[in-house]
Amino acid sequence: MGSLRSAQADASPSAKAAASPRASFVSGLKTGSGLAAAAFLLAVSFGAISTSQGWGHLAPVICSMAVFSGSAQFALLATLGSGGGITGAVTSAALVNSRFIPMGIAVAGDLRGGRIRRALEGQAVVDGSWAAAHLGGGRFDRYLLFGATAIQWPAWVAGTALGVVVSPDPDLLHRLGLDVLTPALFVALLFDEVRRERINRLPALLGAALAAGLIVFLPAGPALVGAALAALVALFRAPAAPAPPPEDVHRVHSDEQVAP
Repeated sequence: MGSLRSAQADASPSAKAAASPRASFVSGLKTGSGLAAAAFLLAVSFGAISTSQGWGHLAPVICSMAVFSGSAQFALLATLGSGGGITGAVTSAALVNSRFIPMGIAVAGDLRGGRIRRALEGQAVVDGSWAAAHLGGGRFDRYLLFGATAIQWPAWVAGTALGVVVSPDPDLLHRLGLDVLTPALFVALLFDEVRRERINRLPALLGAALAAGLIVFLPAGPALVGAALAALVALFRAPAAPAPPPEDVHRVHSDEQVAP
C-alpha cells in the first residue's frame, strides 16, 4: 500500500487537472475572484488618474481592454504625467511587460493547438493566473489559468470604466490601504508555492534578501527587477520527475490488489 499512496500523491494535482478540466476552470474562477477584487479597485484608481491627466473617457477603457496590465498601464501614466512623451511611455510599458516573455515560454508546453490557438490561449498568461496555475515541476494547469484570467479581465475593465465615470480622488485607495491588496494576494500565492515544493524556498528567500538590499540604493521598480535574478537558482537545480498520468495510478492500484 505504500507504493500506492506514493503514486497517488505524485499524481496530484496534475492528474486531477488533466482528468477534470471543468473542475479546474471552476477552481480558476474561485482563485481569480480574489485577484479580480483587487484588480477592480486598482482599475478604479487607474481610470480616475488617467481622466485627471486628460485622457478623456474612452481612451482609458480601451487601454485596459487591450493592455490588461496594471503595472504597464501605471507606467504609462507615470511617464506621461512627468512629461516623458508617447515614445518614452510606450517604452517603459514594454519593458515592464517583458516579464511575460519567460512566463510565456514556461507555460508554452501546456498550451494546445496550432500557432493561432496557442497565441490566443497565451493571452490568459497574467501574473496571478500564471502563479496560481503552476502545478510544480514546470507544469501548468491550463484550465485553471483560463478560469483565473476569465474573471479578472472584466473586473479590470469595469473598474476602469467606473473610475472614469465617477472620478474619485486618486489618493482614496491609498488612504484606505486598499492599494496593498494585490501585493498581499501575491504574497499568499508565493507562500502556497513555497509550501508545495520545498526546493522553491531558496529562490524565494534569496529574492527577498536581494530586494531588501537593493531597495536601500534603488527605487522600488529596479530593486524588484534585480531581485528577480534569484530565479536563476532554478538553472542549477535538478528538474522534478514528471507526475505519472492517471492511468498509471490505476495500474498501480490494480497491481496492489492482485499482489500476493
